[in-house]
This record gives sequence, C-alpha cells and structure tokens, in this order.
Amino acid sequence: MKQSIKRIVTIAAVVVTAGVLILLFTFPKKQKNDLSQTNKEQREVNGFIVKPTLLVKEISVSGSLLPNEEVELRNEVAGRVVSLYLPEGKFVKQGTLLVKLFDDDLQAQLSKLKSQLSFQEQIYNRQSELMKVNGISRNEYEQAGFQVNSIKADIEAIMAQIRKTQIIAPFDGIIGLRNISPGAFVSTSTLLATIRSESRLKLDFNVPEKYATNIQPGMKVSFTLFNQNEIFYATVIATERGINSNTRNLKVRALVDNQSGTLIPGAFATVSLELGKSDSAIMVPTQAIIPQAQSKSLIIAKNGNAHFVTVKTGIRKSTMVEITEGIAAGDTVITTGLLFVKEGDKIKYSQVKDSL
Repeated sequence: MKQSIKRIVTIAAVVVTAGVLILLFTFPKKQKNDLSQTNKEQREVNGFIVKPTLLVKEISVSGSLLPNEEVELRNEVAGRVVSLYLPEGKFVKQGTLLVKLFDDDLQAQLSKLKSQLSFQEQIYNRQSELMKVNGISRNEYEQAGFQVNSIKADIEAIMAQIRKTQIIAPFDGIIGLRNISPGAFVSTSTLLATIRSESRLKLDFNVPEKYATNIQPGMKVSFTLFNQNEIFYATVIATERGINSNTRNLKVRALVDNQSGTLIPGAFATVSLELGKSDSAIMVPTQAIIPQAQSKSLIIAKNGNAHFVTVKTGIRKSTMVEITEGIAAGDTVITTGLLFVKEGDKIKYSQVKDSL
C-alpha cells in the first residue's frame, strides 16, 4: 500500500515538472513572436498639411446689459408719506417731485424764523441809521447784524430739513415698481422704488488678459441676446485699467444706444470683438493639440518620423486653433492616434488633408 502511494506521488511530481519545463521553453518564444509581430504593425494616422489661411481674429465673451444710471430711491429722514407721485413704468424728468413726507412742524418753525428775521432786520436798519450819526456804539450795531445772520442760518437749516422730506428725481429716467402707499410711515432704510435711465445702456464684459492691449476706447463691438438673432452694436468707453488677479481678465465697459427701448437692463449678452485680420495665419484642427501642464504640443512629420514640438496658440475657432509659434506653413500635423504615437515612430498615413 505504501509503495503504491509513493509511486503515485512520484508520477505526479514528474508530470508537474514536465509541465513547468514546457511553459518555460514555449512562453518566451511565443511572447517574443507576439512583440515582433506588434513591431511589424505600423499604426495608421491622419495628417493635416498646414498652409497660410485668412483669419479674422474675433473672440466671443459673455456680457451683461446695465442701466446707464440707476438709483434706489430712499428718503433721508423718517416720516409719513403725504403725497406720492411714483408712476410705475413711466418716464419722469429730472427734478420731478416723487414723494413728499409730512413737514408741517418744520414749516411752522420756518414761518416763525421768517417773522423773527423780519423784525430783526428792522432793528438792524434803524441801528444802521443811528450808527451814521454815532447814536449807538459799534458793539450794539454789530450785535444787531449778528442776530440777523444767525436767524438766516437757522432758516437755511430748517429749509435743508424740509428738502429732506422731498424725494426728487435725480435724472431723467423710468420709475420701476413702487413699494409704498400714501399714508405709509417710512424709515431711512425703506426702498421706495427705483429709477433707471434706459435711453442708453452700459454693456459690461471681460476679456482674457492676452487680449487686453487690443481693447481701446472708441472700439466698436457687436453683441446678441439670448435666443435672438438680431445683432446690436456698442462703443467701448473705458476699461478697468487693471487685470483681475483672480480671473486674469480685464473688465470692459461699452455704451449702447437704446432710444428704441428694445433692450432691457440685466439681459445676458454674447459679445463679439474683432481684433484684426491676418492673411497668413497658421491654423490646425483643435483635436491635434496635446495639452500639457505648462504648455501645448503638436506632433508633426519630420523625415517620415513623428516629432513632438511645443507651440503657442492664439485665436480659437469652433474646429480650428491658430498657432502663433512652433510650426510653419508646409508642415504636416498628426491629427489622430495621438495617444499611441511616440517620438521617432515611423508614420503611415491613412488620410492627409489640407483643409477641414
């Protein structure tokens, strides 16, 4: 029995050893053949022949329409509304009285001061006659003059308080929705309504830092509104004169004529800026660009082999990107298989184009 078991174990060991030896001798040979076969296979790629192209240098950015002037109407003193002239959605002229607060107490003080002023002026006039004949001392004369000036100052103070009970239109504009009713008691924090000047609008937008030097006052820009095909135009009036350190953008403001009233403040706008034209721009398909951490690269054909070059990009279109540095007209750029092509690989083209 023991001899049978030993014989079975021995046979099993021989079989396992033979299997291991077979694998050791056959696998490397098979792997070598597979690698050799892979090396023989040449991956096909598409190429794009670079040639000078007419390029209208234009960029599109997002913007917002704002009122040329906009003010939240609030009163300077607390009080009760006695007169209300806030025509919602209507145009008002500068200087129009919009809201009047209760001021009877101030008017009474004003009337009292005016009476005192009239009486004091009579005294001053009489003392002026006496002063001419040395009938009073100079001190008495000057004291009378001081009283007159003091009352006039008190009157000015009361009149200033009365003016604070009136809300006047600061400019020509359209009144928004009012938030108060006649008889309401309002505090200095109460929002009465808004007034906006909409005959002209401001168009605010941001441009990337690299285009900042192209933006100058007087420059014409075009824009469209959401879900509309109509093109509107604006004129740049100023820039922020400083690049935002967080976004690396320059804030720009343009002025829009809105005499027709078709444009509404607060609307989103897509702004197009034409930065110039070039007859010899180098353009490549967007899919040919290989983004890296600090730069961008292309693969070009050089003597039939793949060669990686670092490039600088310019204007980006929907399917093409301008290359400002790194390649020249006549170069062939690889547009497919970018993940598999390595430096120095032989290139076999399946298709070569010179335009999209």
